[in-house]
Amino acid sequence: MGNGVRATAERAGRAVLKARRAAAHLVAGRAPASRAAGGRGPGGRRALLAVMVLCVLALLPAAWMRFSADGHLRSTADVERTEVAVVFGAGLWGEEPSPYLARRLDAAAELYEAGRTEVVLVTGDNSREEYDEPEAMRRYLVARGVPDHRIVSDYAGFDTWDSCVRARKIFGVDKAVLISQGFHIHRAVTLCRSAGLQAYGIGVDDRHDVSWYAGGAREVLASGKAAVDVLLRPDPVFLGEQEEGVTRALESAR
Repeated sequence: MGNGVRATAERAGRAVLKARRAAAHLVAGRAPASRAAGGRGPGGRRALLAVMVLCVLALLPAAWMRFSADGHLRSTADVERTEVAVVFGAGLWGEEPSPYLARRLDAAAELYEAGRTEVVLVTGDNSREEYDEPEAMRRYLVARGVPDHRIVSDYAGFDTWDSCVRARKIFGVDKAVLISQGFHIHRAVTLCRSAGLQAYGIGVDDRHDVSWYAGGAREVLASGKAAVDVLLRPDPVFLGEQEEGVTRALESAR
């Protein structure tokens, strides 16, 4: 009988101790870990930590570019007068600019009409004969009142870094206002300033639809490549010889 009482007392003591430990965990703001309740062992915690570290590393380039560009963003109303505006390609629908690209071009036409810029450099993809972003951009601007001789086309702007480097090295642009959507403009400004341009950015307003959020998610990946471009400073896919299109267009404006 004494042994039975002792065993019962020991079980009760263990239950009380377990309850006290659980209460201590709750007071400290955490639940007790239990494998049966889905708690993680050392391997699970290491895996979770690794995932968290990878997420932070993936976001660092985008955060750096946002911080780097923040002091160089303007609106169409307050941007200082700049001789050259650069519009980045954003895809075509058939032979016409996509809605995103159209809004970028509308902002460029607005700047020209207000006398805040004299020449528009349109830079995009013309890697195949049936796809010509710069020509579609030119037609759109002309239809909105920008004279054809004030528009210069860069047919080898295959990505943002290439467009920035070519604007500086091929077209001789040393200062420009860049026009793109808000989710892209931070990267554009950071890359162009890294390529040697005194650049300011205008992030055009747009509807925050599925495409907008998809573009924002894509920027996380693109920012990683952009950070590598800034570090390694590669030549564009196609560099070529210097062109005088911007110089001639500016001369015609005077």
